[in-house]
Amino acid sequence: MRKNIVAGNWKMNKNLQEGIALAKELNEALVADKPHCDVIICTPFIHLASVTPLVDGNIIGVGAENCADKVSGAYTGEVSAEMVASTGAKYVILGHSERRAYYHETVDILTEKVKLALANGLKPIFCIGEVLEEREAGKQNEVVAAQLASVFSLSAEDFSKVILAYEPVWAIGTGKTATPEQAEEIHAYIRSLVADKYGKEVAENTSILYGGSCKPSNAKELFAKPDVDGGLIGGASLKVADFKGIIDAFK
Repeated sequence: MRKNIVAGNWKMNKNLQEGIALAKELNEALVADKPHCDVIICTPFIHLASVTPLVDGNIIGVGAENCADKVSGAYTGEVSAEMVASTGAKYVILGHSERRAYYHETVDILTEKVKLALANGLKPIFCIGEVLEEREAGKQNEVVAAQLASVFSLSAEDFSKVILAYEPVWAIGTGKTATPEQAEEIHAYIRSLVADKYGKEVAENTSILYGGSCKPSNAKELFAKPDVDGGLIGGASLKVADFKGIIDAFK
């Protein structure tokens, strides 16, 4: 059976000391009250080496928010997949809408990042999703299908290591949330694309997370949908009470 997952994306928040404190607090809360799903926290690069040994790896997985599309070399300021893996982190978010929009990450760039992540033993949390204009034009299906090209070049074995995250860009940080019905509709469509490419069994085992203003108040309803396997959580992952409230939706 596919896994239910709640993953936190800290984005560019929390200095090192604050990040360590947040990870410790979350770890204590989840050790005391075991989650009924997989929990992952994706932190800024500078936190990884400090946070990974701090948390109980059986309860909390740690990931990066990005990695480079090059193996190594003269790329000042970049962080490679190998470097991420060397911290003990096991996951990496790739293709987040903010990376696509602000840093112009293309299908080709993301294809390289996915390959390098997998080559270094990292599990990609691969993000897809449409902006408001595309949603209003009814183009969300063709947009997510085109974005999936970066992972659909993989073998079935490699693809089975990928977690997908659908993020309606119009619902990130805007307070708007896709209705559970809208989320289920596109998640089911994404799963059908995976089935067409890799077969029904791979599709049934692929976790598809919802990312877009998911909160403790709406998580239960979203996660109850058959094709919504958890959430990729932004702002609400920065407070333990909020993040745990979402994790507890699986109880």
